[in-house]
Amino acid sequence: MDEAASKSAVQTETFRLREGIKILLIALVAALLLRTFVLEGFRIPTESMEKSLLVGDFVLVSKLHYGPRLPLTIGVPLTDWYLHNASLPYVRLPGFTQVERGDAIVFNYPVDLAPVDRRVHYIKRVVALPGDSLTLRDKQLYVNGTWVAPLPTMQQRWHTQMDSAAIFPLDSLRAYGATQVTRLGRTVDQLAFEATEEVATKVAQWPQVQHVTPYVQDDNPSFGLRVFPIGSGFGHDNYGPLHVPQRGDTVVVNAETWLQYKELITRHEGHQARLLPNGVAEIDGVPTAQYVVEQDYYFVMGDNRDSSVDSRVWGFVPRDHIVGKAVLIYFSWDAELGKPRFDRMLQSVQ
Repeated sequence: MDEAASKSAVQTETFRLREGIKILLIALVAALLLRTFVLEGFRIPTESMEKSLLVGDFVLVSKLHYGPRLPLTIGVPLTDWYLHNASLPYVRLPGFTQVERGDAIVFNYPVDLAPVDRRVHYIKRVVALPGDSLTLRDKQLYVNGTWVAPLPTMQQRWHTQMDSAAIFPLDSLRAYGATQVTRLGRTVDQLAFEATEEVATKVAQWPQVQHVTPYVQDDNPSFGLRVFPIGSGFGHDNYGPLHVPQRGDTVVVNAETWLQYKELITRHEGHQARLLPNGVAEIDGVPTAQYVVEQDYYFVMGDNRDSSVDSRVWGFVPRDHIVGKAVLIYFSWDAELGKPRFDRMLQSVQ
């Protein structure tokens, strides 16, 4: 090969390399823009949303519904590296809908210590909106005094009373999809299990079963966790009434309400605040009995009510923590069976 031909070949390879790099960069930028402003994929790691979402489901989260949230930190995309001493103001672009009761949302975990957009992602269902009053009575949800019917895919713990001499078909119960099947204490005629209401209704029709009722514990010690707000006297099954703050609300801040609003004022809205020995709140150095809420808040719960750590434990979800709305299951992997769940693929999230 003469010198001219060799030079031409080098130039051709250089051109191809540059074009390849250019295409790669364009694809990377497009993917980042898509992830930031349109859709992002997440994997369901726990059973807290069963049976609506199963462990191993991969869901697409729409950022267009509520409006894309611009980055709050400066860092390298797709990595955990960011400038720890630099932050950006909260900006959310317009969306085409508002957060509604019943939406399954992805949000940054409010109790995490990292910057908001660097916090762990959680997925739960919105059960109460800003300005709502929420109550749980024996597991039944009421919002603004109106009973909210559970979704067919929601599951909870049930108490089963059987005939004393009955042999309970545990395999049949598990075949229905029930989980966490346990005997209560040393009794042989009482069982507890987690399942949907449909399953509980079927079990109640078995001849050896006397009745199936919601398994209610006021303090719900199985959680082993606090109840928000601390000192309220609420339980996980009997909770509230609790007002969900909305932007512009003027709330009373004193010794009785301090634990309810402390995190809201300090962590989520960035004020210096403390409770003085005389029971008076001091916010930004000024003693006061009132505080005007600066953003909207939401109350969320898992669909698997007895296996979910949610707002009953750690409190409200601030508006600026919301990432987007879960809209589609695009893939699902059953780790126990080691194979995909083809029947769940491309299913919309209810």
